[in-house]
Amino acid sequence: MMRNLWKNPYAWAGAFVFTVVAIAWFGRDLFEPVVAGSEVPAFSAANLQGDTVHLSDYRGQVVLLNIWATWCPPCIEEMPSMQRLYETIEDQDFEVVAVSVDAREGEEDPSGNVGGDVAAFVDEHGLTFDILHDPSGSIQRIFQTTGVPESFVIGRDGVIYQKVTGPAEWDSPQNVAMMRRLLER
Repeated sequence: MMRNLWKNPYAWAGAFVFTVVAIAWFGRDLFEPVVAGSEVPAFSAANLQGDTVHLSDYRGQVVLLNIWATWCPPCIEEMPSMQRLYETIEDQDFEVVAVSVDAREGEEDPSGNVGGDVAAFVDEHGLTFDILHDPSGSIQRIFQTTGVPESFVIGRDGVIYQKVTGPAEWDSPQNVAMMRRLLER
């Protein structure tokens, strides 16, 4: 009886559907979208000195988390405004953290983009905020990004208050006011 059951294609289809539903049900917390109002996911990457930095190290601070690459023209376009924002908000509880998803220098990522010299880019553009390097691009999977640049404004409580896809003028009066409001909380 049981042997004949598995010869039936409907039994296989039923078992498949049951498995998919079970995986979705028990893993539903893994599929939460990363949007405004959600808790910031755990992530770590190396800084330019090679030390591992965890996003949780910034807990209690307001953070502008930016995901970028040296080969991305819109990323390059918005970097000066992030530097100006960083200089404008002179508060020890405010950080700009930019995570480069460049492949290792000279290597290609899965999309065929050649990794640039992140340290040279930082020096060339006079960036003084925290720069991390994630050549595996795992931050893009964890934060469910669709490309670069993408940015997340994170409050002191570790909650994402805003997600921005594409470049932004980070030192605009509206963005400066938003950061200051978050710092006042």
